[in-house]
Amino acid sequence: MPVQSEAALENGLIATLQKMNYEYVHIEEEKNLSANFKKQLEKHNKKKLEELGRTEFTDSEFEKILIYLEGGTRFEKAKKLRDLFPLELESGERLWVEFLNRTHWCQNEFQVSNQITVEGRKKCRYDVTILVNGLPLVQIELKRRGVELKQAYNQIQRYHKTSFHGLFDYIQLFVISNGVNTRYFANNPNSGYKFTFNWTDAANVPFNDLEKFATVFFDKCTLGKIIGKYIVLHEGDKCLMVLRPYQFYAVEKILDRVENSNDNGYIWHTTGAGKTLTSFKAAQLVSELDDVDKVMFVVDRHDLDTQTQAEYEAFEPGAVDSTDNTDELVKRLHSNSKIIITTIQKLNAAVSKQWYSSRIEEIRHSRIVMIFDECHRSHFGDCHKNIVKFFDNTQMFGFTGTPIFVENAVDGHTTKEIFGNCLHKYLIKDAIADENVLGFLVEYYHDNENVDNADQDRMTEIAKFILNNFNKSTFDGEFDALFAVQSVPMLIRYYKIFKSLNPKIRIGAVFTYAANSSQDDEQTGMNTGGFASDSTGDADELQAIMDDYNNMYGTSFTTENFRAYYDDINLRMKKKKADMKPLDLCLVVGMFLTGFDSKKLNTLYVDKNMEYHGLLQAFSRTNRVLNEKKRFGKVVCFRDLKSKVDEAIKLFSNGTPLEDIVRKPFDEVKRDYQELTKDFLEHYPEPHFVDYLQSENDKKQFILAFRDIIKKHAEIQIYNEFEKEANDLGMTEQQFMDFRSKYLDIYDSFAAKPTEQSSGYKAQEDSGMAAEPDPSENDAAGLGDIDFCLELLHSDIINVAYILELIADLNPYSEDYTEKRRHIIDTMIKDAELRSKAKLIDGFIQKNVDDDRDNFMARKQKADGTSDLEERLNNYIVTERNNAVNMLAKDEDLDASVLNHYLSEYDYLQKEQPEIIQEALKEKHLGLIKKRKALARILDKLRSIIRTFSWE
Repeated sequence: MPVQSEAALENGLIATLQKMNYEYVHIEEEKNLSANFKKQLEKHNKKKLEELGRTEFTDSEFEKILIYLEGGTRFEKAKKLRDLFPLELESGERLWVEFLNRTHWCQNEFQVSNQITVEGRKKCRYDVTILVNGLPLVQIELKRRGVELKQAYNQIQRYHKTSFHGLFDYIQLFVISNGVNTRYFANNPNSGYKFTFNWTDAANVPFNDLEKFATVFFDKCTLGKIIGKYIVLHEGDKCLMVLRPYQFYAVEKILDRVENSNDNGYIWHTTGAGKTLTSFKAAQLVSELDDVDKVMFVVDRHDLDTQTQAEYEAFEPGAVDSTDNTDELVKRLHSNSKIIITTIQKLNAAVSKQWYSSRIEEIRHSRIVMIFDECHRSHFGDCHKNIVKFFDNTQMFGFTGTPIFVENAVDGHTTKEIFGNCLHKYLIKDAIADENVLGFLVEYYHDNENVDNADQDRMTEIAKFILNNFNKSTFDGEFDALFAVQSVPMLIRYYKIFKSLNPKIRIGAVFTYAANSSQDDEQTGMNTGGFASDSTGDADELQAIMDDYNNMYGTSFTTENFRAYYDDINLRMKKKKADMKPLDLCLVVGMFLTGFDSKKLNTLYVDKNMEYHGLLQAFSRTNRVLNEKKRFGKVVCFRDLKSKVDEAIKLFSNGTPLEDIVRKPFDEVKRDYQELTKDFLEHYPEPHFVDYLQSENDKKQFILAFRDIIKKHAEIQIYNEFEKEANDLGMTEQQFMDFRSKYLDIYDSFAAKPTEQSSGYKAQEDSGMAAEPDPSENDAAGLGDIDFCLELLHSDIINVAYILELIADLNPYSEDYTEKRRHIIDTMIKDAELRSKAKLIDGFIQKNVDDDRDNFMARKQKADGTSDLEERLNNYIVTERNNAVNMLAKDEDLDASVLNHYLSEYDYLQKEQPEIIQEALKEKHLGLIKKRKALARILDKLRSIIRTFSWE
C-alpha cells in the first residue's frame, strides 16, 4: 500500500473542516486575500454597518483599515487584533471596527483555504490556512506520513525568515502534522521545538492523529475560545504564549465552578507544569465575570509574593496589585483593584486584628474568589480558619503539585478536606510523557539514613566528592547545583569545609535566621528542625558567608538587607543576565527547595532527611525543560532515601511505575550505549569510512545513526560512574570525537545550503519559490531539514570571552606554548558553533602573538590588557570580513557595496534578502541558468561570511 501523500493529507483535512461548517475559499495570492478579508470584515461588522445605513466599507475606508493593520511588530499586531479600531467613515461618522469577537467566540466567521501564494523575500505556498473574519490566524504545515515532524517546524521557521509579512503577521497559532503526530504552538519564532504541544482531552489522553486533532481542536467554538481567551500576550518578552491543554481544562473547570456553584476546589498540576501562567489566566478570566468583586491570589512566603507579582507583571503590566504590608492590603481591598496578590500572613492580620478588620467590615460580604498558591503548605492552621470565618461570600481554589493526602498529612488535615474536590489533574507522569518536565536521575552514596550530622570526616569526604564530580554533573559549569543539608549548624560546617578545600567553583549559602521569617518546616515536609537565632551566633556566621559573597561579586550585602541578598542569589542561580557572574553551588536548608524555578539548575545534592511532598518539591527544582543537553534532573543522595523516594513518587503519580519517573541505573544505560555503538561500528568501522559516502541518502543514514549516539552520550556522561577512558563502552572517547568531526563536516557542507537547491525540491523558474518537497522523490531529500542536535555539541561556557581568556593566558616564550595554542584551536573545532571561526582565530593569534611576541607580552602587563585584546580582535574581525567581502566582489565581478548592503540588512533584520543580489545580477545580463547558479553561489558564500564573522 503506498504511503499517503502530503496532498492527500491536505485534502483530507480540508474535507474534515468543511464537514465542521468551515467555508472553503480559494485564494491564490495576497490580492485575493485582501479582497476576501474586506468581505468577511463587512460580514462580521454587519450590524454596526447597518446601524449607519451601510453594508460595506468604501475602498478608501478599507485602505485606512489596511494601513492601521500594517504598522507595528508581530506582538503589537496581536494587540490590534484584540482591540477595536475607530474608523472615520467618509460621512464623518465613526465606526468601531471589530476584528475578533473575544466575548462570544463562536460568533466569528471561519474559513479554510490552501496553497495561498505569498511573495516575500521568496515566493512561498502555504499548505492550509484558517481564516477568522478574513484574517489568517492559524497556519497548518503538513508533511507526508513517515517524515520527521520537526521538518514541518523547521519549514515554518524558514517562512519566518523569508516570507511571512502583511496579513500573515496576524497568525496566532501554528499546527504541524505528518498525519500520525500533530502539535500546535503560538506564533513565537524560534522559541524551539520543545515548545510545541499535543492537544489532549481533559484526562490528558493525546489526540495525535490529524483527523482526531482537527475534530476537537478546530471545532469553531473551541478554536475561537483558544484564540480569544487562551493566548497570552507576554509583555515582558513581547511574545505570544498559548496555554497547554491541561492549563486550558484547569481554567475552564474553575470558571465553570465560579459561574455555576459556590463550591471550592483544587488543581493538582505537577511542579514545573506552568502553574503561574494557569493561575494568572484563571485570575484574569474570573475577574472579568460580572458578579465577581475581587480576585485574590494568596501565597505563603514573601519571596513568592514578589516573584509571582513579577511574573504576573511580565504577562500583563498593571493587571495585578501587590501589597507590601497589611495596611496596603486594606487599601487595595477598598480600591478598584480587581486582582490582588498578597501573603496569607498579611491576609490573616487583616481579618484577625481589630485595627484592620474594622476597616474592611463592609467588604466581608463581597463576592471574592481566592486562589491559593502551593496549597499543600500553610493553609491548614489558624490563618486559614480566620480567613474563612471572616469572608462569608468567598470561593477558594488551590493550586498544588503535591497535595496532602492521609499518607503525608502532618496534622491529619488533607487538601481535599480544606479545598474540596480536585477539579483537574496533571501528574508528573503526564508531564514527563509530554516532555513538559524531565524525569530524575537519582544516585545514592553513603547508604545510611541515620547519620551523625557532626561527623567532620564524613562531611569532608562528601564535599570532596561534590567538587570532584561537579563538572561532570553540570556540563563543566554550564548548569548549576543546590546542596540541601539537614540544619543550619550543619550548613555552616559544610560551608567552612568547602572553603578550606579552595574550590575552583563559586560557592555560596543562604538560610533563614531569627530576624527573618520561620522556615515552617513541618508544613513544607522538610523536617529540618528549628532555624538559626541571633543568640546562637548564627547571624554572625551568615554575615561571614555574605562577606565572602561580597568579595566574590563586588556586592555589599548584610543581614540587615537579607532580602536583597536572597534576590541576588536567585538571579545568579538562574543565569539569565550575561553581565552577572553566576553562582555555581548554593548550600541551603529549606530555601530554594520549593517555589524556585530555574532552567539552568540541573543538579541537587542531598544530605538531608526528606519525605513525600517535601522530597518531590525539592527534587523538582532540577527538572525544568531547557534543551537537548539537559535530559533529566540529577539528584545525588548522601543518605539512604530510596524507600522515601519510592513512596513519594508512588503517591504523587497515582502508582505509575517508578521507571517512568526515575531514570534507569547506569548499568542499563551503559548496555544501551554499547548496543548502539556496536551496531554503528559494524556499518562505519573507522572515521575515514565516512569519507567514502557518496549519496545524500548514505550521508543521511550516517547522520541519523550517529545522532542517536550523540544523544545517548549526552545522557550517559552525566552519571557519576561514567569514565571517559573506560574501555568497555563499545566506542572510545577518541573514536567518538573523530566521528563527531565527520558529523560536523557533513553539517557544514549541507545545512547551510538553500532549501530549493537540495535534491527533491523543484526550483521555480523565476524568483526562488520555496516550494514543498516533491512527494515522488525518495526520502533522502532534505538533509538540511534534519535536526543535527548541535546544542549537544556546543557549550555555553565556550564563547568569545572564554577564548579571549585562553589567548590572554598564552606566553609565546614558554615551553608549553605550542600545546596551549593548539588547545585553543582544538577547543573551537570541537564546538559546533565556534568551529567555523577556528581559522579566523588561528590567523589572529598568528598576527598578534606569533609574529609580535614582545609587543603581546608587553601589553599583557597593562591593567586593561584583556579589554585591549578584545578591541584588537574586533578590529581584526572587521578587517578580515572586509577582505572576504572584497575578494567575493572581485571573484563575482560585483560592487562590494552591494554585498555590504546585503550583510548590513541581514545584521539588522536577521533575515536573508536575496533580491538585493538578484537586482545586481540583472545588470550583468546573464542567461537564466547562469543567473540562477550565480545567485546560489553568491548567497552560499555570503552565508559563510556571516557564520565566520558574526560573534555574540
